[in-house]
Amino acid sequence: MGCLFCEIVEGVRDAHVVLDVPEAVAFLDTRPLFKGHTLLVPRVHYETLTDLPVEEVGPFFGYAQRLAGAMEEVLGAAGSFVAMNNRVSQSVPHLHVHVVPRNWKDGLRGFFWPRQKYDSGTEAAEYAARLAAAFG
Repeated sequence: MGCLFCEIVEGVRDAHVVLDVPEAVAFLDTRPLFKGHTLLVPRVHYETLTDLPVEEVGPFFGYAQRLAGAMEEVLGAAGSFVAMNNRVSQSVPHLHVHVVPRNWKDGLRGFFWPRQKYDSGTEAAEYAARLAAAFG
């Protein structure tokens, strides 16, 4: 059984891509907490943060930082939630960072998270294009 995120990185599986650079790929989560919820993955398959070579940590999180800024700048969010799991609660065993747009009183409390759906593939593509525009 292959890795779902590796298939997205390789272009074998469709995704709404936000960022595609030599080191990393970012794409919309298919089960977003809020519209614009993006997953950032290293292009090379590493299962957890501890597997990521130390020299790659800074550049990788630089993209997470830029995505967090795009949530506010492009989507008009009041802030963002940036998180990752390592093994426990890690739905896909490929290192990934969740970058989620946040607004006051958006309903996200503790770890009981509401999930939203895009109205259509077109709406998801529009969100991906708006976020991708923040990277020029």
